[in-house]
Amino acid sequence: MRRSPGNLAPANNRELIKIDGILVLIVLYLCMNIVAAWAFAWDKRKAKNNSWRMSEGTLLVLAFMGPFGAFGAMRLFRHKTRKMKFYLVPLFLVLHCAVFAFILITYR
Repeated sequence: MRRSPGNLAPANNRELIKIDGILVLIVLYLCMNIVAAWAFAWDKRKAKNNSWRMSEGTLLVLAFMGPFGAFGAMRLFRHKTRKMKFYLVPLFLVLHCAVFAFILITYR
């Protein structure tokens, strides 16, 4: 018996959970990059106003967790681009790209 597209049986629950889990991870990763970009922008604004600022350690941790947002904000706002510690941010970005490439190649 053939089924019409509107009457398809529900997908396997494990497949749905797997897809939902991947989507959750992607959304969390995007949020982490947005938080990192916001932190660099906020710190730049505070630096211009000679106000209390975020510690460099906190910025580096956020950059490690969200390197695309951090790197983009560093370039966009010209913030922390001369500090030697922050040369790590492009390395974090390359590391994340390598991990993504590994995941895509391994789990195809």
